[in-house]
Amino acid sequence: MRKLRLASASLALSTVLACGGAEAGVDVLFLGGSVLDGSGSEAVIADVAVTGERITFIGDAGAAGIMAADTVDVTGLVVTPGFIDMHSHAELHTDHGRDARAFLFQGITTVALGLDGDGGSNVTEQLADWTANGIGVNGMLSVGHNTVRRTVMGMEDRAPTPEELDAMKAHVRKGMDEGAYGLSSGLFYLPGNYAETEEVIELNRVAADYPGAIYDTHDRDLGAAYPSFGYLNSTAEGIRIGEEAGTKVIFSHFNPQGAHNYGRANEGAALIEAARARGVEVAGAHHSYTATQSNLRSYTVPSWVVAGGDTAMVRRFDDPDTLPIIDRQTREMLVIRGGADHILFADQRPDLNGKTLADKAAEWGVSAPEASRRILRDGNAAVMNLGLYDMDNIRYLAQLDWMMTCTDGRDPGPTRPVTHPRAFGSFTKKLKDLVIDEGIVTLPHAVRSMTGLAADFLGWSGRGYLRDGYAADITVLDMSAVQDMATYEDPHQYSRGTVHVMVNGTFAIRDAEATLAMSGQALVRGGASFQQ
Repeated sequence: MRKLRLASASLALSTVLACGGAEAGVDVLFLGGSVLDGSGSEAVIADVAVTGERITFIGDAGAAGIMAADTVDVTGLVVTPGFIDMHSHAELHTDHGRDARAFLFQGITTVALGLDGDGGSNVTEQLADWTANGIGVNGMLSVGHNTVRRTVMGMEDRAPTPEELDAMKAHVRKGMDEGAYGLSSGLFYLPGNYAETEEVIELNRVAADYPGAIYDTHDRDLGAAYPSFGYLNSTAEGIRIGEEAGTKVIFSHFNPQGAHNYGRANEGAALIEAARARGVEVAGAHHSYTATQSNLRSYTVPSWVVAGGDTAMVRRFDDPDTLPIIDRQTREMLVIRGGADHILFADQRPDLNGKTLADKAAEWGVSAPEASRRILRDGNAAVMNLGLYDMDNIRYLAQLDWMMTCTDGRDPGPTRPVTHPRAFGSFTKKLKDLVIDEGIVTLPHAVRSMTGLAADFLGWSGRGYLRDGYAADITVLDMSAVQDMATYEDPHQYSRGTVHVMVNGTFAIRDAEATLAMSGQALVRGGASFQQ
């Protein structure tokens, strides 16, 4: 990595004057680090000063006469903006998840929530809870199409009436008024899957009335939906919903699914790049794992079976004329996903956790479809789908200049010994695998995908970069020690190599130890802190 000494006289002078003249005092001074500012530029050797919640100097502190109450030697370490998790399920509302240690140890300082169509319209209520009770990282929210549709229409498989559509629009407007970043959809999931494209466009038009609004989509078919809508058709639909409504578009955890789509990431990417060329602001986010995590019902039961809700679903299970159809279609769904031995339970029920659907079928002496239905009678179950993503697709996507980074993960606490490791290692794994070990992307490119690229897309002017006056969300890494430790067998292991993390000017990790500071802020659209 090329390293330069940043010694801009104008930069030093302007910053010192802002701090009150020569020998200005700051709270914390990081000395001698290899600074990546989040722009994708090469690293420079520089000092970084923090006063209160803000970065107040970047340059040669000695030459500028900068004095600090707390000096931290980061010689030989990499200093970056705090990482932004663009698609997260961090459980900031829970006692076990509020401190966000699984995310902080990856260098993450901000998480996007309310995604996959699941965000509610009571945005103020959630932001106020975070502010009152404290959170370990910054959090932001979207309004979810699935939640809005379920609230108004339940699990009905039909188009909304004009009155129902107006009611859904009112929910979206309420969430946007309260600071939501945009509309999220989970068109793969129910009841979102019951919606026609035009319904989502109409709701997204409400979001588009607000500057900077984003349409964040877990699109209808990444390649493993049943019946198939088509990976490329689904990508085109997501672009259309944003383009016709007038919002930005981000594809959640973008990566085609299923062995039949191995090596095909470039085809969907080409559609996105064509849209970008005609002026549509479209982007994506991804992680570096080959397994997904979702729920058993979505992976093994066709959507028509669930229309009307769980009671209607069980009634169809018990119908002797309908059951053979369900059984056949479940088998076809499992083929797409690699078989019952690729469905691994990450559920809190101890008799399920860590076993595959094939294991449970063998244990009970029944077929895999029957085992699935038996479990679903007692409620849906969290599962992983092993091997659904392709590493060659992941490598390709990591090189794109519009591809951000996400975990798509949650730390569910101690009740689930087996859960997806992505909540504990996604960002670190990307750095370790694709930068350090394979050299697929450069470190400045990877850091930009985790910081400045996301900040630009979110429309922030004061976060996401290492710049004077910006929020002091800062990550310091020892690249020689960076290692994701979480595995599918033993996921509850924090990443290594993260030496220091600051969230809004307060150390959340210092000397590789969590401080348990709750200095995260609830962020409204645009990046400002929530104010009650």
